[in-house]
Amino acid sequence: MGGESNRWAASGRKATAVGTIAFRQQLAYKTDFALRGFFLLFILFVFIQLWTAAYEGDFDKAISGFTLKQIVWYLVFTEALTMAAPPLCSRIEEEVKNGDVAIRLIRPQSYVGYHFSVFASEALTRFAVHLLIGSAIAWPFVGPPSFGGGWLGLLALSAGALTVTFLLLLLVGLCAFWVEETSGLYFVLQKLQFTIGGMLLPIDLMPEWLQRVCAWLPFQAALYFPARMAVHFDPALLVKQLGIQIGWIALLAFAVNRMYRRGVTKLHVNGG
Repeated sequence: MGGESNRWAASGRKATAVGTIAFRQQLAYKTDFALRGFFLLFILFVFIQLWTAAYEGDFDKAISGFTLKQIVWYLVFTEALTMAAPPLCSRIEEEVKNGDVAIRLIRPQSYVGYHFSVFASEALTRFAVHLLIGSAIAWPFVGPPSFGGGWLGLLALSAGALTVTFLLLLLVGLCAFWVEETSGLYFVLQKLQFTIGGMLLPIDLMPEWLQRVCAWLPFQAALYFPARMAVHFDPALLVKQLGIQIGWIALLAFAVNRMYRRGVTKLHVNGG
């Protein structure tokens, strides 16, 4: 029992150390933060103008249960979550191409654990920054996000959402063990998140048949769940969505584990 506790404690210290280094590196790239922040402001400004025209400037009008204010803040949350994800796929791809993957594999922390520590640190930092930037443009246009327990729902589901995103990106990134070039697969994944993941449009506004399809896919757990819960807080639905997220995390983690083991074997066989 004591040995198991010591192993968990050691793993926690390694993850914390890697996460701290990643956080400090993020703070060093101020220009990168500024450019992403400007891009987010521009995108949200365009969406606000489009939705304002769709609602004819009527703050009381509701479309599929969403008012103009809720739609705008929904977009702030989905954009913040989307832009929070670091370029994991390209990093793994570069590690495989230049041989750095061999060094990563022999480090004290596991390969997947290392990338998760870096991803979590960077994603949480980016999410907080982008949420502040998005709020800076949404607040003047539609007012503060007064959605009752919405903040609780957002925070409760965001951790699971980012974990699902990490696992999806890792599955694509690990394909580099076989094909090296993963940009095409990442492009497809990104577009699926944009559309049926609910980033550009709440799933509630989609045709009923498409809503049923989305319900069987993991993408809604990465973006739609936390954003919708933030503007439509429902304690009962929150518990259900947390359960769905946990289920997808378990399933995707299993897939990652199988894929990683086969990929490492392939690297060793090929002398990578």
